[in-house]
Amino acid sequence: MITRSLLELRHISYTPPGGITPLFQDLNLEVSNQRLGLIGPNGCGKTSLFQIMVSLLTPDSGELLLEGRTISKARDLRGLRRDVGLLFQSSDDQLFSPTVLEDVAFGPLNLGKSAAEAREIASTTLNNLGLAGFEERLTHRLSGGEKKLVALATILAMRPKLLLLDEPTNNLDPATRERLIQILGSLQQAHIIISHDWDFLDQTTEAVYTLAHGHLHRCDEARLHTHPHVHPYGDQPHDHQGKTPEP
Repeated sequence: MITRSLLELRHISYTPPGGITPLFQDLNLEVSNQRLGLIGPNGCGKTSLFQIMVSLLTPDSGELLLEGRTISKARDLRGLRRDVGLLFQSSDDQLFSPTVLEDVAFGPLNLGKSAAEAREIASTTLNNLGLAGFEERLTHRLSGGEKKLVALATILAMRPKLLLLDEPTNNLDPATRERLIQILGSLQQAHIIISHDWDFLDQTTEAVYTLAHGHLHRCDEARLHTHPHVHPYGDQPHDHQGKTPEP
């Protein structure tokens, strides 16, 4: 049986305004019901790629398809941004309402839900994330970890089919990081995660791609590992081969 892709990028090329060197050249990606990681050096275009996936940026050439349908007109964006949820690097860029409940209910309201329905969806979403009782808390007084979880709630309240998470563990304490791992493991949605936290990707994804020189390349799965060790730059991709312990 042929499975239709959820989101597909075909032959995407993109050069930032005022730029000379393209970020992407004939880039292709097909996402079905998968949990993928995305790594690459700073400035290689990972965040820009996510922004193209939700049409916040327009590529110079190529196609963006949602469930086999080309996204080409303004009316297509409503369905795209309902089905593909983007978690920004900074939660402060995502949260703008006075209270947590208002922030989480905003998306369902925009999808045409009544005020009562939106409040119910928001409350249920918060409860599912272990945030019951947060409804009337002031957003700007939340801790960084609490803001990250509430920002995730604003996306999940839209009931998307695909989640895009941009550096979700940045500045998280260990307890919140572990909680996020548990939440992602319990969700049914496909997701793509940008992260430099290799061990986090090992626990939350089934395949990892690197973005370099305008193209995506699948990483060697043998390098995905989790084990206790301490050394400089331990959160970067690395190997432990050919080393013999000293006597």
